[in-house]
Amino acid sequence: MQCPYCRHADTRVVDSRTADDGSSIRRRRECPECGARFNTFERAHLPVPPLEKSDGSTEAFDEEKLRRGMARALYKRPVSDERLQESIDRIVDKLRTFGERSVPARTLGEWVMEELREMDHVAYVRFASVYRQFNDAQAFREEIERLESSPSAELRRNQLPLIGEDDDSDASR
Repeated sequence: MQCPYCRHADTRVVDSRTADDGSSIRRRRECPECGARFNTFERAHLPVPPLEKSDGSTEAFDEEKLRRGMARALYKRPVSDERLQESIDRIVDKLRTFGERSVPARTLGEWVMEELREMDHVAYVRFASVYRQFNDAQAFREEIERLESSPSAELRRNQLPLIGEDDDSDASR
């Protein structure tokens, strides 16, 4: 690696260790020419597939655009920035592991609504009203009724699986 100080073509690694909870490697380097020391970080680059719009065009995924949309729905709601970032990270992980060359933008929108439903019902309804293009108060009423009739996030997390749901091999015996 080139020295950032003197531009010498080769530097040596003095020390390597994991960083960021094991998601990257920090390398301490030294330049044999000028003696300067500096750090480099090595991290796996996992590409995010492009989004396929409803008109068939594709658009590069923009994490900042996702953050702005979710933050707009969460405006003045009691949700921390850390919780928002955790949700964004989960969505980006789903995008990376989707397994197709592109992800339908509709799928991304549904994932965002799932995350918002778990975080804050008011933010969820705000986002859904724009995303699903509510035209009247009745559409709001119907969405709120659906929200109220569905089990809470806590209840869904604590619910036991149905018989055979977690292990299909037992059901076939």
